[in-house]
Amino acid sequence: MIWPLGNERSRSVTETAFSKFIREASSEEKKRVYAEVLQKATDSQVRLIEEAKQERARAAAEPEA
Repeated sequence: MIWPLGNERSRSVTETAFSKFIREASSEEKKRVYAEVLQKATDSQVRLIEEAKQERARAAAEPEA
């Protein structure tokens, strides 16, 4: 992709809560939020893995047709 050299007008973009947070939050606040998001993602992945293990065990226990 070729980026304009500044002689072209850039499009206006609506600010989002996320972009405002990235720009304005303190380093400490970002670290806290990132840690919370990572913990929730990890918990979700652990639950998904456990559900898959249970499903695999159920499938293995069913007699083949």
